[in-house]
Amino acid sequence: MKNKIIATLVAFGLVGSASAIEINDNLSINGFIDGSYNKTDAALTANDSESLGLDEIEVNFLLNVGSVSGAIHVDTEGGTDSVDIEQAHFTYSLDNGVSFTLGRYGSALGLEREDPAGLYTFSRAYDIDGANYGGSDYNFGNVDASSVEGLTVAYAAENFSVGISFEEAAGANLNTADLNTEIAISYTGIENLVLNGGYFIDNGTAGAERDVFGLNATYTAGKALIGAEYISASDDVATNGEDAFLILVDYDFSDKLGGAIRYSEWEESSTNEYSKLTIAPNYALTDSLGAILEYSDVDTGSDNADYDYLALELTYTF
Repeated sequence: MKNKIIATLVAFGLVGSASAIEINDNLSINGFIDGSYNKTDAALTANDSESLGLDEIEVNFLLNVGSVSGAIHVDTEGGTDSVDIEQAHFTYSLDNGVSFTLGRYGSALGLEREDPAGLYTFSRAYDIDGANYGGSDYNFGNVDASSVEGLTVAYAAENFSVGISFEEAAGANLNTADLNTEIAISYTGIENLVLNGGYFIDNGTAGAERDVFGLNATYTAGKALIGAEYISASDDVATNGEDAFLILVDYDFSDKLGGAIRYSEWEESSTNEYSKLTIAPNYALTDSLGAILEYSDVDTGSDNADYDYLALELTYTF
């Protein structure tokens, strides 16, 4: 049972799910509704928290006319009533495997870059204050990757694919002198193994440039899936650099019952280092409705700042 679809199944992060409801020959729709209860038990009781509600709703419109395909992802999250266009792009594909994508889209890097419907756990591997790991414009996976706007040039062959994206943050005025660059490579030439790697260059403003290298892999062995990721970042501000890694094992006990164990570490500087252990059984209530029960223990290196939390998540996909 794979109620959750790991991010490596979707090339370049341009489509949110591998299945869809076909409306006609040119239009399909998919999406999800995600809600949860979660409770944080902190070492300092003043930092305890508890919440219950909808986390995210997303509807994706997938278009395909001849050699041109497109997608529009309409999204609301964080318990607000604000509706956003998370992604809106079109792709022109040539017969030789080359394609061009223009518009707003997500990052192709990171093992946990997917929406909640694409994860084996409720939480992400790296708990970082703010939207992005280390304060960068590139997301390592602790929350849904921020959308960017730009142009991606890609090439896909039988066993590998490569894509180069020239981009800016969504809604930003494009400045060709300061465009960020993302390079993503995927290799599937070894049976049951998927390798992904990439490099991100954030030109940013003067004195805030940032380079990020990421490598991840997933291996399927019978009913088990093993995943690993390593990330290294350097910038003009954090001179010591930043690193992160995770190891994930997911096992299907039956068609309905599975479970994941994940260990991760990350740092924001040489003195700010963190680790996290997550145990997350999951159960498919129906073909479309899945539940994840998670317990995570986070070590911050300070007894007063350590915390753990318990979460129950329900995700309905269509």
